[in-house]
Amino acid sequence: MGFRVITIKLHPYIERYLRGRYAMKGNILILLCLSIPLVLPNLASSDCTDFGRVTGWYVQDDKNIIFYARNSPIAKVVLQDCKVNVSSNIRFLKTYMCDGDRLLIDGEECSIMDLVSASAGSF
Repeated sequence: MGFRVITIKLHPYIERYLRGRYAMKGNILILLCLSIPLVLPNLASSDCTDFGRVTGWYVQDDKNIIFYARNSPIAKVVLQDCKVNVSSNIRFLKTYMCDGDRLLIDGEECSIMDLVSASAGSF
């Protein structure tokens, strides 16, 4: 007693249609995966840093602050809606911060427009 294999022969037009349809799905999936960093650049390029080890800071201008751990820079922060000067009082609302988070400068909450960690780039 044996098994019989039944083969169904499809029309050549239907075979080409099905092959093209499945190939197109694969191409769309690859294109979608490659385009995610372009569509969502903040996910691809946002930088986060642990500010728990900050021992000091340097005010470059009224929007830019470089934070240090001992003598090594750990991050540069660009403020969005506040101004800072050399005598400003800076406080963190949390220790691990990213772009868009907030910190206190002279008692006022300020948004971080851009954060670059020392490991990600130079400043």
